Amino acid sequence: MRWAEDSSWVEKEYYSEDLEYMDCVRDILDSPIFQSMDRFMQHGDTTCKAHCIKVSYMSYCICKRLGWDHKEVARAGLLHDFFLYDWHTHARETGNHFHGFTHPRIALNNAVKHFELTEKEKDMILRHMWPLTPVPPKSREGFAIIYSDKFCGLAETAARIKRWILYGFGRKSAA
Repeated sequence: MRWAEDSSWVEKEYYSEDLEYMDCVRDILDSPIFQSMDRFMQHGDTTCKAHCIKVSYMSYCICKRLGWDHKEVARAGLLHDFFLYDWHTHARETGNHFHGFTHPRIALNNAVKHFELTEKEKDMILRHMWPLTPVPPKSREGFAIIYSDKFCGLAETAARIKRWILYGFGRKSAA
C-alpha cells in the first residue's frame, strides 16, 4: 500500500518503464492538457495527474493479471478525473456543490474533446463514481477502475492524515 500513499514513484515516472503500458497511454500522458492536471490537488498532497496515473496503472495491472482488457482500462483510468479544475474551490467559485456527482460527466466531456475514446472507455469514465452515482459500469474493467480509484483515494487521504498526526497538528508536514 505504500506506493499508493507515496507519489514519488509517479514523479520519478517508474510506470514509464512498463513499455506495454506506455504503448496504451503515451498519447494521453504526452498531451499538454493532461499535464495541466498537475496544477490541481486531488486527495491529500496528491495532484490530480498523479492520482489518475496511480488509478490507471493499478487498474491496468489488475486487468492484465486477470486477462481482461488492460489497454482500455489504462486509458480510461488516466481520464476518469479529467475535470480540469480545483474541486476544493469549485463550489465556492461556481455554486456547484455536487462535484462527486457531476465530475464524471465533466471528465468525459473533456476527454472526448481531446482524445479518441471507445464506447467502453467512455462508459468507464462516466460510471467510475458508482455507487455514489446510480448507474454501474457495463464492464468488469469499469469495476477495476472503481476499486482502484477508491483504494488510491483512501490511501492518499490516509497518508496526509498520518503525516499530520506524526509531524504535528496544524504545522506544515515534513513530507
